[in-house]
Amino acid sequence: MKTQGVLEDIVVIDLTQALAGPYCTMMLGDLGADVIKVERPGSGDMARGWGPPFLESESAYFLSVNRNKRGLTLNLRSSEGVATMHRLIEKADVFVVNQPRIESLRRMEIDYGTLQGINPHLVYCSITGYGMTGPYAGRGGYDVVAQGESGLMSITGEPEGGPIRYPIPIADITAGIYSAFAIVAALLARERTGEGQFLDMTLLESQVAWLTNVAGGYFATGKRPPRLGNAHPNIVPYQPFKAKDKYIIVGVGTERLWERFCRFLGIEDTIMVDPRFATNRDRIEHKAELIPLLDEIIGTKAAESWLSQFTAAEIPCGPINYVDETINDPQVRTRGMIVELEHPLIGTVRSLGNPLRFSATPVTYRLPPPTLGQHNEEVLVGLGYTEAEVEKLRREGVI
Repeated sequence: MKTQGVLEDIVVIDLTQALAGPYCTMMLGDLGADVIKVERPGSGDMARGWGPPFLESESAYFLSVNRNKRGLTLNLRSSEGVATMHRLIEKADVFVVNQPRIESLRRMEIDYGTLQGINPHLVYCSITGYGMTGPYAGRGGYDVVAQGESGLMSITGEPEGGPIRYPIPIADITAGIYSAFAIVAALLARERTGEGQFLDMTLLESQVAWLTNVAGGYFATGKRPPRLGNAHPNIVPYQPFKAKDKYIIVGVGTERLWERFCRFLGIEDTIMVDPRFATNRDRIEHKAELIPLLDEIIGTKAAESWLSQFTAAEIPCGPINYVDETINDPQVRTRGMIVELEHPLIGTVRSLGNPLRFSATPVTYRLPPPTLGQHNEEVLVGLGYTEAEVEKLRREGVI
């Protein structure tokens, strides 16, 4: 029996580029939506040029976030291009865009008011740096700036060091995830009301929302949270330790685990009974004295020896893998997190899978990332254009 995706028969018009928007729409595509990626003729999504590395003419960056989409080129500076976009909107369920300037959207006739007038059932999702209101509205949004402005960089890094940018573009990715979540919620609301709505999603707020427990500590104390390196602000021991050959992670999050950890290390008559380390609150206060003692013990054996023994004792632990080790990890492989699709120019293209798991409506991987304008004729004929009309649009530079 053929399984249906959660969003099967949902049509998404994707007028985004770079990362936040494409990541959002890729997630929707994985859930079964028909995503039509609209790009500028000739150049396309700016991420197509972000490299190296490149595979043939395609950037690895672009390939990583654009599967399960059909590719359409459209010149929205021409009246014919705008008319074609409006025909797409008539049949669409979702429109996603990452243009922060409302005047630009109005000039191209793709602002919310215009598109809602064409299709009142449309879910319109805007993903920008700061949103459509507030003193920063209209500014361009960049991942690194959002990481800095949100406060995340100020709490990342060693205590004596400077702020650290997270090497994964987490502002873009989290904005994409939150936007996909908001779109699915808006589609559910539409099932109840019959009406679409406007979603105003931002990189900055997606990062501010991540402060969670750190902001909670600030609300409780009024004190500026410091950088703590790899240590946890509220739990000890909960950090990397250097074994004889490489680092491992240990997370001792409860008093019961602390007692088990101490007995396993053979320190139940020394460190465990020391009043400085009796409770988690005590261990937080005396962390500077405790961690060197644990470092010395854990440094006496190889990482694999500790990991096998800790795992057997049900003490939370793990290796600190390199990316290639993670890609080839048997757990990652078994759970289907490495996807292979056949690309028309490159051959087999690998990407990371979607972590969502459904028993009845699983995610699917149907299409490789499109080449520029790959599905022009297919999409336009599906809208009712004749082959002659498609060829005319091509000659006139509309597609």
